[in-house]
Amino acid sequence: MKNRPIILLIITSIILVLVTVLSYFNVQFPLVFYLTVIGQVFLIYTVYSVLTNNYKTTKTFDDWYEDHPIGDEDL
Repeated sequence: MKNRPIILLIITSIILVLVTVLSYFNVQFPLVFYLTVIGQVFLIYTVYSVLTNNYKTTKTFDDWYEDHPIGDEDL
């Protein structure tokens, strides 16, 4: 899958937001605790996956931004 790190980031974000919502509504401690541990494991794996992703591009800093090229004077 080409966008695996992005999917992992979305899953990790959902898990950690779910932990916040469940703790606000005073859900049982073991559920919140294990979900927190799972979320932290996902977070570590997501960071590792993003850093070791074999993504190549032909763009350089000279290309600037695709939606606002350097030569475009309209601000």
